[in-house]
Amino acid sequence: MKIRSTTEEDRAVFVDTMFTAFARFPDTSAETWSALEMDRGLLAETADGRPVGTAAAYSFELTLPGEVIIPVSGVTAVGVLPSHRRRGVLSAMMRHQLAEFRERGEFLSVLLASEALIYRRFGYGPATYTRHMTVRRHQAAFAVPHADGGSIEVLRRTECGEMLEEIYDRYRRARPGALSRPARWWSAGAGQPPISRASRYIAVHRDADGVPDGYASYFLTEPSTLTVDETIAVDDDVSTALARFVLGHDLITEVVFKHCPPDHPLLWQLEDFRAGEAGSDMDWLWVRLLDLPRALTARGWSTDGELVFDVDDPALGEHGRYLLAIRGGEADCVPTDAEPDLSLDVSDLGSIYLGGTVPSTLVRAGRIKAHRADAAALADALFRAERPPHCLHWF
Repeated sequence: MKIRSTTEEDRAVFVDTMFTAFARFPDTSAETWSALEMDRGLLAETADGRPVGTAAAYSFELTLPGEVIIPVSGVTAVGVLPSHRRRGVLSAMMRHQLAEFRERGEFLSVLLASEALIYRRFGYGPATYTRHMTVRRHQAAFAVPHADGGSIEVLRRTECGEMLEEIYDRYRRARPGALSRPARWWSAGAGQPPISRASRYIAVHRDADGVPDGYASYFLTEPSTLTVDETIAVDDDVSTALARFVLGHDLITEVVFKHCPPDHPLLWQLEDFRAGEAGSDMDWLWVRLLDLPRALTARGWSTDGELVFDVDDPALGEHGRYLLAIRGGEADCVPTDAEPDLSLDVSDLGSIYLGGTVPSTLVRAGRIKAHRADAAALADALFRAERPPHCLHWF
């Protein structure tokens, strides 16, 4: 078996192999996978040149706590033909890919996990969470009046692509855990609505000066459910205005919000707390640290302190101990021989990195070992973000 990089000429073979791995047939629409960067794909091939596995990566930007924006690789299209599983093909591709990321000078990679059991083996840990929320319209009275100085206009998806791109870009730069949506995604209609050209109504919110600052993408599903693909808003007031708008729609019985951050305030805004039902949290963005000192010094910090981490990285056969020292919001991270405060796997460091997973929870779960009594509480304080990270983008 060999692993090789792909080119544009490999697109059809790559997509066909990927779909075969999941016992599916390629989409009739070419839009879904049109954003694939074929110079960043990998094909695993048998000795006689038959493709048996795929892996790829997108070039994104990720917003870290402190509104720090970094380049990051988004792993996608990972699959192995059923006839060649349990032969080390996946492991070989993933390690090859991690080495390529490091060669690019990146210190972080991310993915959405189709199966939760697979990617911890390669150092990824769940770092952001999302949930569905269903609200019954006839019970959706708001408890507190909301004065909105802006306005809302209903457009069709085909009428406002450039506007959506601008609003989303403004939003993602201020939200930890959010990924960029490169221009080629919007121009190609790649991915899921509202990026894709699927028919959608778009409620566009404008501020008092007429500047677009939020939107909700929605459609009606039978018999009378209004489904909101996503709500993008630059602040809570805009988010509330959009929620009020969709919940006030006529001839529907319920509204389903597909992607809500765990800290979404909607249920607390309703007069009847039981009018809505929040689904369980679902893992979304998984994070993998490739260079610990660079990653830990890149993000913003709001609390001073020092911790020594003993980090095991079995996927790459590495082990290291690092002193993280934070002063005035600036971090320094260097190798050390000092006694560790916390011992953990690199996947668990990925989980706590964005502030969406509380370190003490992983200590209680037995995933992180605390070597002194106050280490977990200090880690909680240090890694807490200004707001919970949330990622909406599907890739």
